[in-house]
Amino acid sequence: MKKFFLILSIAMMFTLGVNAQDAETAAAAPAQTEAAQASDDSATDAPEVSFHQVLKQKFIEGGAGFMATVLICLIMGLAIAIERIIYLNLASTNTEKLLSSVEDELKKGDIKAAKEVARSTRGPVASIFYQGLERFEKGESIDQIEKSVVSYGGVEMGRLDKNISWISLFIALAPMLGFL
Repeated sequence: MKKFFLILSIAMMFTLGVNAQDAETAAAAPAQTEAAQASDDSATDAPEVSFHQVLKQKFIEGGAGFMATVLICLIMGLAIAIERIIYLNLASTNTEKLLSSVEDELKKGDIKAAKEVARSTRGPVASIFYQGLERFEKGESIDQIEKSVVSYGGVEMGRLDKNISWISLFIALAPMLGFL
């Protein structure tokens, strides 16, 4: 979760922050105006425009209808990507700790406690452990348990891969809209 907030804060700094060059230009602006007034130079400097002003100008030049489509694709793509980042961060677990806890309970011979450890731990690995332990407690054969764990692993992979196709759609769509 710490990594997520770090990445989010860096992205916000890049998105909303002021360039260092813009800050230097703003700080040096009074000195430059005094120097320009002191000299009898008739040449005028073109005013520098910020990135946001250029972005607004390009948006207006592209036409509101078309650029709104591009903006909607950007917003949708970012929303889905952020949702996936949050879901995948929440799905991560400390597998070594889970494995050692389950092994300790199984060495004691307490399958119910091992199931409870797997049930109380969040994430797909713990869910797969729980399915295997549940089948083992019912007395099913090793082959049936293995098939059950493999099939439930496929279900968990489907949950983890959810919305990835939408992200790839927006990745493919963005350059096409940009070329238009």
